Amino acid sequence: MSDILERLHDVLEQRRVADPETSYVAALHHKGLNKILEKIGEEATETLLAAKDAQDGGEAERQAVIAETADLWFHSLVMLSHLELDHRMVLDELARRFGLSGHDEKAARPQ
Repeated sequence: MSDILERLHDVLEQRRVADPETSYVAALHHKGLNKILEKIGEEATETLLAAKDAQDGGEAERQAVIAETADLWFHSLVMLSHLELDHRMVLDELARRFGLSGHDEKAARPQ
């Protein structure tokens, strides 16, 4: 499944320099970081609302959480691409934290 991240990475890199008239991702890059961050905020809100609905909802509401989370992750990957950061760095950070207490990890962060 992590293969999809590699495939997305490749496509996002290509679209970063594509024509904004023909590519949604290129259009986001063209509009700049603030527009990308706005989309992340929008998708985060939609994910939160979908999760709230899914708590007492049925299968459709649970599927909506999956769809909104995919949108949130996708736009986060666009942000990383815009900043010329590799998604593998996030995976490495998650791997570094694996097995650590969340409390201990947070306490060890630089202020």
